[in-house]
Amino acid sequence: MHLGRVFSASLLGAAVGFFSSCGTMQFGGSVGAEEIFERVESEEATFAVELLTDGLEHPWGMVFLPDGRLLVTERPGRLRLVDADFELDPEPLGGVPTAFARGQGGLLDVVLHPDFAENRLVYLSYAYLDDAGAGTAVARGRLADAGLEDTEVIFESNALGSGGRHFGSRLAFDDAGHLFVTHGDRGERERAQDLGDHAGSLLRLDADGSVPDDNPFVGRADAQPEIYSFGHRNPQGMAVHPDTGAVWVHEHGPRGGDEVNIIEAGANYGWPVVSQGREYASGRPIGVEEAAGMTAAIYIWDPSIAPSGMAFYDGDAFPEWQGDLLVGALAYQLLARLELDGDRVVHEERLLEGELGRIRDVQVGPDGLVYLLTDADNGGIYRLSPVDEAS
Repeated sequence: MHLGRVFSASLLGAAVGFFSSCGTMQFGGSVGAEEIFERVESEEATFAVELLTDGLEHPWGMVFLPDGRLLVTERPGRLRLVDADFELDPEPLGGVPTAFARGQGGLLDVVLHPDFAENRLVYLSYAYLDDAGAGTAVARGRLADAGLEDTEVIFESNALGSGGRHFGSRLAFDDAGHLFVTHGDRGERERAQDLGDHAGSLLRLDADGSVPDDNPFVGRADAQPEIYSFGHRNPQGMAVHPDTGAVWVHEHGPRGGDEVNIIEAGANYGWPVVSQGREYASGRPIGVEEAAGMTAAIYIWDPSIAPSGMAFYDGDAFPEWQGDLLVGALAYQLLARLELDGDRVVHEERLLEGELGRIRDVQVGPDGLVYLLTDADNGGIYRLSPVDEAS
C-alpha cells in the first residue's frame, strides 16, 4: 500500500490513546473535512482519507440516520449527534441509560430498528452495575430532538462479575428482525462453555427483548434461552451478510487466535477448549486447534490484531471491494480487507497500518463510502473516498 502526501500528521498522533474513566471530557471539537491522505494506492483501489470530525472521547459505535446524520456512542456514557455536514453537536443527547464506564465497560454499540423511519427506535448496548457486579445490558428509546424518550431496558445479562473486561458488545438486526447481541466471557474463560451463563455467547432476541420461540436452547432447564451460540471469548465485530443473511462475528483471542466465525444456531465455537491463542504470562497454548462437536473459525489472526468493528462492503463507490469484509483493528491500528470466496477468506490486505490510530468501528455509509471510528481521548470519524487512478 502506498500512502500519498500527509496533510496533517499531528492529527494522526492525536488519534492514539487509551480510555481513562477520569479523562477530560471533550465536547465540540468538530473540524469539518480535513484531508489526511490525498492518495492511498492499495491493491484494488486508490482512495483519499479525510478526517470529518474529532473531539469524541473514546467513541465505540456509530450508525447513520436516514437523513444523513450520525449517532455515535462514547464509552464514558454519552450518545452524540453528528449532523449531515459532520459537525458534532456540543451537547450529548439525553435519555441514555447510566453506563458502568470502567476498564472495557461503558456505553458500547448503537443500532437502529429496521423500521426506524416509522418508529424512531434506537438500541444501545452498555455495561451496567448493580449490587451483584457488572454485566452487559441493552436498552432502547425513541429518538427525539433532545435525545431518547421512553427509554427502557430490554435485556440484562446474568453474566455479572467484578472485573472490567470482556463485555462485548456489538448489536445487529438480521433480515427477519431479530436482534443479535455479542457478549464477552467477562474475563473468566470457563464461563463461555456454561449454557446457564450469558457470558461468552451470542444472544438472539426479538426487537422488544423477548426470546424467539425458535432459539436453539429454549425449553432447556440448564440453558439461558437467549443464547444462540456459545464458546466465544470477546466478540467485538458483527455483520449480517448482504446476500446470504448469515450472521458473521469476529472475536478477540489472547496473544493470537483472533477469529472470524459464521454463526450457526446452537453451535459451540470452542473457547477456551479450542483456541490458537496463548497465555499472556507464559506464552503456552491455551487450547487445542480443533475438537469434536466444536465449530472451527473460518479465519484466524496470529499474532492478534485485536479486531473491532466489521462491515461487508456492498456499496458502489469501490466496485473492486464488492463483497469484501472490512475489519478494524486496535492493536495493529489498521483496516483489514478480507477477500471472500463464498464462506472462505482467500486473501487479506492491510490498509492504513499505524496511520489513524485504534480503529474501533467500521461502517459503509449510504453513499457507499467507508467510515472509520477511532478509539482515543480525541477520537475521530474518518472517511475513505475513491480517487481516480489517472489523476
